[in-house]
Amino acid sequence: MRNLFYVGFLLLLSSFYSTAQQARILIAKGAKVEKLADGFAFTEGPAADRYGNVFFTDQPNDRIWKWSIKGELSLFAEKQGRANGLYFDKKGRLLSCSDLDNEIWSIGMDGQHDVLISGYDGKPFNGPNDLWQHPNGGIYFTDPLYVRNYWTRNPEMQLTGQHLYFLAPDGKLSRMDTAYTQPNGIVGTPDGKKLYVADIGARKTFVYTIQPDGSLADRKLFTEMGSDGMTIDSEGNIYLTGRGVTVFNPAGEQIEHIDVDARWTANVCFGGKDRKTLFITASEYLYALRMNVKGVKQPTH
Repeated sequence: MRNLFYVGFLLLLSSFYSTAQQARILIAKGAKVEKLADGFAFTEGPAADRYGNVFFTDQPNDRIWKWSIKGELSLFAEKQGRANGLYFDKKGRLLSCSDLDNEIWSIGMDGQHDVLISGYDGKPFNGPNDLWQHPNGGIYFTDPLYVRNYWTRNPEMQLTGQHLYFLAPDGKLSRMDTAYTQPNGIVGTPDGKKLYVADIGARKTFVYTIQPDGSLADRKLFTEMGSDGMTIDSEGNIYLTGRGVTVFNPAGEQIEHIDVDARWTANVCFGGKDRKTLFITASEYLYALRMNVKGVKQPTH
C-alpha cells in the first residue's frame, strides 16, 4: 500500500511539475505586457495576415486599424459595417463579423467588400460576433445578441436563440449547435480537427470534433470559463480573454494567466514577423507580449 501511495504521489508531482514547467516557458524571458497604442473606443477582433501584420477593429468608431511588422499604426479602412471579429482567409481577404446589418463580410485589401451571408431561414442574424475558417474554406461563426445603439432594425431577437453556425465552402449555411446561452469566442486547430467555442453567457468553453463534412461531434466541456475572443498557439494551448488572458493546455488545464492593465480584454492573436508576439485588444488599448511559443501557421495565398 505504501509503495502504491508513493507511486501515485510521484505521478501527481510529475504532472504538477510538467504543467508548471509548461507555464514558465510560454512567455519570453523578461518580457512584459507593452501598451502599443491607445485612444480607441473599444478594440476587438485582432487578426494577422500572412506577413504578421495585425489588423484590429475599433467597433464603436467603425474603423479597422493595422499594426505593421515595422511597429507602425495606420488606419486600414472606415465604415466596414461595424466590424467586430476578423479572420484572414486563404486568399488574403479579411473575413469580418460586421453587425451593422448583422452580416459576414469578405473585405479586400482595397477596402471593398462582399457580403457572404446576412441571415438564417429568412430572418436576420442577432449579430455575428466572431469567426474561424476551416482549412477547407468553410466558416464557423457565433451569433450572440448584443443590442447596438446604431441599429435601425428591430432590436428584439428574430431567431429562436443565440447559436453556432457553419457556412460551407459551397455556400450552404447550417446551424451547428443551439445549446448556448451566449456564444462568443471561437477558434479551431490548424489541422481542422477540433473546434473550440466559448459560451460567455454560461461561463464555459466547449470543444468539438470536426467531421469531414464540417459537422460537429463529441461536444465536451473544455473549461469552466467563458471568453470574449480566443486564439491558439503552435503547442495547441488555448488563450481565453475577459479579465486578462488565461491560457489552458489541450487537456483543459490552466497553465498561465497574463495580467493586462485594462477593464476588459476582448480578443487576442499571434502576429509579428516570427508570429511570436501575442497581440491583445483591451478596451481603449492595443497591447503586445513577446512569447516563446508561436501562433499557428496562417493559410497561404
